[in-house]
Amino acid sequence: MTAREREVLILIADGATNKEIAAKLVVSENTARNHVSHILGKLGFSRRSEAAAYAVKKGLVKE
Repeated sequence: MTAREREVLILIADGATNKEIAAKLVVSENTARNHVSHILGKLGFSRRSEAAAYAVKKGLVKE
């Protein structure tokens, strides 16, 4: 996973929407959506909540 994808994963775990991720990272909403999609694919998940739980489990964010 790239550094940018880890950054997006942390935002997902914080409950950010694609629009919020885009604003925070100064990218388009489509780019944010693509990052989320790639992260889910790499981790083998189909839901953002699974990715968020993974981030907490790996210590990327606090519960």
